[in-house]
Amino acid sequence: MSTQPSGWSTGDLLAKLDFFALRGTLRGYNAKAFQSDICAAFNVALLAFPQGMAYALIAGLPIQFGIYASAVAAIVGAIFARSQYITLGPTNATSVLLLSAFASMNIAEAERIQLLPVIVLMSGLFLIIAAHLNIANLMQYVSRSVITGYITAAAILIITNQLANVLGFEIERSSATFFGRARLTLAGLGHAHGLSVLVAGGALALYVLLQSRLPRLPNVALCLLALSIVTFLIPGREELRFLDAIDARDWRITVPDAGFKTINRMASVSLAIALLSMLEGVSIGKSLAARAGKRLDTNQEVFSMGMANLGCGLLSGMPASGSLTRSALNFSSGATGPMASLYNGVICAACAFLIGPLIGFVPKSVLAVLVICIGVSLISRRQIRIVTRSTGSDALVFFTTLISGLLFPLDVAVYLGVGTSIVLFMRKAAMPQMVEYKFDVEGQLVEIADRGPRPDPQVSIVHVEGNLFFGAAELFRDQTRRIYEDENLRVIVLKLRNAHHLDATSVMALEELILFARATERTLMVSEVRPQTLKVFRDSGLLSILDEADLFLDDLDNPTAATAGALRRAKEIIGDVRAEVSIQSTRKLDD
Repeated sequence: MSTQPSGWSTGDLLAKLDFFALRGTLRGYNAKAFQSDICAAFNVALLAFPQGMAYALIAGLPIQFGIYASAVAAIVGAIFARSQYITLGPTNATSVLLLSAFASMNIAEAERIQLLPVIVLMSGLFLIIAAHLNIANLMQYVSRSVITGYITAAAILIITNQLANVLGFEIERSSATFFGRARLTLAGLGHAHGLSVLVAGGALALYVLLQSRLPRLPNVALCLLALSIVTFLIPGREELRFLDAIDARDWRITVPDAGFKTINRMASVSLAIALLSMLEGVSIGKSLAARAGKRLDTNQEVFSMGMANLGCGLLSGMPASGSLTRSALNFSSGATGPMASLYNGVICAACAFLIGPLIGFVPKSVLAVLVICIGVSLISRRQIRIVTRSTGSDALVFFTTLISGLLFPLDVAVYLGVGTSIVLFMRKAAMPQMVEYKFDVEGQLVEIADRGPRPDPQVSIVHVEGNLFFGAAELFRDQTRRIYEDENLRVIVLKLRNAHHLDATSVMALEELILFARATERTLMVSEVRPQTLKVFRDSGLLSILDEADLFLDDLDNPTAATAGALRRAKEIIGDVRAEVSIQSTRKLDD
């Protein structure tokens, strides 16, 4: 028997992962699936390649790191994934977190390139460990308000960070926060370059036009191509700042040279990236799987994300997570499984070799203004309205994450947002309230309004429902002891069939109640005890305190038998006198 919640087993503490899921993907793979997947792959690659450049720019890295990550993450992730619902690659969320971390630690670009493999590999290891330990399933306890607050703060930081590139000047110093970056940008306005602003304005106009008229086209790629051609033909182009061309023939395996000091220094940002990747990727995957009427194997997908990051760390890539835009495009383009992602990665890798030298014709201000457009699109007024108006807890989590994301480095915002979300969840889960019922003259259960003295001996049946873990156990004990305040109360029967997650604190609370009952010449019985609960009682030694006659096991074939037996035992204790039976149940304080 297990001490875990109903439906769990000891083996569930470790996730059952497929270490080579591609075998299952290829089983039964046919020409029709290939046709659907290759079409989806071309659509996604046309978006992923320029997005990889943009995300590298956001993170303050050379653009090849974003391109290589788009290819490597898609290929490696497909080997270990089981579904088509999460397309891996660099994302806005992880890119701006990386930028914020570099800026907060005052790391120059040359050192960033040396430290990046350490960060990406450690993030991958954290994700793999999380998948093995089933931690990915715990993401359900982190509210969407955290993601909404973080994405909103990240979008604002993205926009602020790219303004200098749009205006055609560089900021020598870096800042990890929105206010710091805004102050540096305002100080450099005198160095704005007119032609850069003009070219960026043209890119913005073209992008807005294409998005309004032809939203299904790869408009980021089209704008980069069109403005590169235009700037090549106009006079004075030498004054513009262009991206650096890449030569994919220099693409090499990167083995990080990191000691304990470096690992310790990068551990916090790596953990934050892993946590954010889980939140982002799982949220996207579950949403698309629900639209398809399917279930997502969360731990397997997080495992594939971890392996993809290991690949990116060894092959000059930046952190990879589930991309909302690419995942949605992959899904809407008819992808049948992970092979679409693999083809997409191969196409991105081929483009790195074929198109890489031509990237040097792309003006920096053009890519910057397109990054700003992507940032603006991340701010969802509808989601902000939902999380700020639904409940006070959601609003608190959202504003905590948003404000901390503007004031502090974004890894701090992630921790504060997740911590606030979990604390509020625990608070809600751990605040039961006892409600007492009795039978009226018509035999119906009604809530007792008058809690004054009652002349007849009392038998109180207490329904304990929901979580009885450490957070709720103390409150349960204190509220149950209040029942003892009635001097005529003789017997309490605790019904535990629907009580879950009993732990050491729960056992200690029950032990105190049993001893308190004896000290006040009352009796406490426990009925409807399930096998899992009985094992906790036995292993903890509680059965040595609880009289065997006061323990009534649950009977699945006769659900009322245990409590009926407890009531017969209560009658024996009270004797041949008239007794009143009341029923207690638990409910949330905010119901």
